[in-house]
Amino acid sequence: MLTFTIRRLVLAVPTLLFISLVIFMLLQLAPGDPMAQVPLTVPPEVKEKMREALGLGAPVHVQFFKWIVQFFWVEPQVLIDHIFGTTFSEGQLRVLSWQTRSPVMDIVVQRLPQTLWVVGMSYVLGVLIALPIGIYSAYRQYSAFDQIGTFVSMVGFSVPTFFTGVLLIVIFSVNLGWFPSIYDTTHKVTDWDSFVFQLRQMIMPVMVLALYNAAQISRFMRASMLDNLNQDYVRTARAKGLGEKTVVLVHVLRNSMIPVVTVIALGVPQVFGGAIITEQVFKVNGLGQLLITAIEANDLPMVQTLTFIFALLIVIFNLIADILYGILDPRIRYD
Repeated sequence: MLTFTIRRLVLAVPTLLFISLVIFMLLQLAPGDPMAQVPLTVPPEVKEKMREALGLGAPVHVQFFKWIVQFFWVEPQVLIDHIFGTTFSEGQLRVLSWQTRSPVMDIVVQRLPQTLWVVGMSYVLGVLIALPIGIYSAYRQYSAFDQIGTFVSMVGFSVPTFFTGVLLIVIFSVNLGWFPSIYDTTHKVTDWDSFVFQLRQMIMPVMVLALYNAAQISRFMRASMLDNLNQDYVRTARAKGLGEKTVVLVHVLRNSMIPVVTVIALGVPQVFGGAIITEQVFKVNGLGQLLITAIEANDLPMVQTLTFIFALLIVIFNLIADILYGILDPRIRYD
């Protein structure tokens, strides 16, 4: 397993480089000009100097090479300096946002906690809800619980999150006044009352995303459980006198989790990308809202960095899923 992990990590380097090249070229082909928002009263020669200051005057391959060096070499040094108090990155040029002229990763780090509070919590909650529902629905196939779970899952998976979010705002914020409709990103938890307020403002965006995630994962869990419940090894285990709880929760569940692990692992980066709309609905000042703002301002360094981070998450969690395969199923070996 260790050899496989090292081999996959080495293979991930050219994969990420190719992904970064594709993202960079696609953004270069995208229409728009960061100078379009500059007032018309600014002289052309001043605009040209501004373009050169933003790095727009250099050839495409030079811009790409600079971004690679800044992202993979300078930014890790900044992280090391922040943790250990060193000065490796002192005086080196970082990836700068065209819109704010601030380092892109500093802005990402500022927005990341808000996204983790909402998106991360919703995904964990969705998984915790989906797994027992999928297991029990498969074990009690065609029961009332299974029928209700199937209906709720279909609704949660079919209805878009922006509609669910607006519906919850109308019901629980406008009509009932139970929860705030806008997420206050400046709020800090200092005592019990501030903690309660944080929970209240998290409930609606978390439940919107958790419903969508739980609907998808529960269907995969149910289908995988049904496939394994009819296998010969299950009948053999029951014939040997093993208890029903042991058969279902030990033998069947372990084999059923193999395809579900793929859905859960690869769903993490998709949730970060898919939360863009939900963050816009509830005004969560997270990575999704940051990406929308960068696209509207044609801030290519910010868009490129965020898109590459999402791609990096896909590669990482794909590797995690492969490692979990070997843990769940001893028959899978990567030698």
